[in-house]
Amino acid sequence: MRLLVMGPPGSGKGTQSKLITEKYGIPHISTGDMFRTAMREQTPLGIEAASYIEKGLYCPDDLTIKLISDRLSRPDCEQGFLLDGFPRTLPQAVALDGVLGEEGKNLSHVLKLDIDSYMIIKRLSGRRICPKCEISYHVDYSPPKVEGVCDDCGGKLIIRSDDKPKTAIKRLEVYLQNTYPIMDHYDQQDILYHIVGVGEIPKVFSRFEKVLDNGTSNGDEHS
Repeated sequence: MRLLVMGPPGSGKGTQSKLITEKYGIPHISTGDMFRTAMREQTPLGIEAASYIEKGLYCPDDLTIKLISDRLSRPDCEQGFLLDGFPRTLPQAVALDGVLGEEGKNLSHVLKLDIDSYMIIKRLSGRRICPKCEISYHVDYSPPKVEGVCDDCGGKLIIRSDDKPKTAIKRLEVYLQNTYPIMDHYDQQDILYHIVGVGEIPKVFSRFEKVLDNGTSNGDEHS
C-alpha cells in the first residue's frame, strides 16, 4: 500500500494521514514535519527551507526530492508508506515516479481531500501549535482546556508563521496553482480518488476506508 494524500493546507490531511497509517501499519511521511524539524534544529537544509516556508512558498524541487528520496530508501518503507505534502509540483510527481520506478514500484492510490477555500483560511488562521510537543489545537474546533496553554505539557501555544492569514492565503494560492497538473498526472494513471473533506474527523476517515478497503469511493467521485 503506497499512498499519497493530497489536499490544501488546513484541509485535515495530516490528521487523516495519521489515522490511515495507524490502521494500516505503514509509515506516515510528512515533508512539512521533516522540514520543520530541520528548521528547528537549524540544519543547513532547515535554514534554506525557512527562507521559502516563512513566505508561504514551496521549497525548491531539488531540495524536496533529495529529502523524500532518502526517506523512501529506509527499511520501514519496504511494505508501504503514506506521503503527506509531497509531491506538490508536477516535476516532483514525475521525479517520484522515477524514484519508485527504479525499484519496480508505483503509487497504489492518490487520495485528494476536497474542501472550500473559505473553510481552509478559517482553519489555518485558527490553528495553534505547542512548540514543545507539537500538538495542534484550533480555537473553534479543538480548543485547549485553558486558552493559549497546551493540555499536555503546559507550554504556551503559538501561531505558526505560515498559518498567519496573509501567508495562509498565499499558501492556498500556490497550492491551487500547482495542484491541477498533478491531478491530471495521476488521473491518467487511474489512481486518483476525490474524498469530501467536510465533516467530523471519523466521518471523513470512513470515506478513506471505503476506498482503501473496497477499492471504491462509494459515492465520492473517482476521477
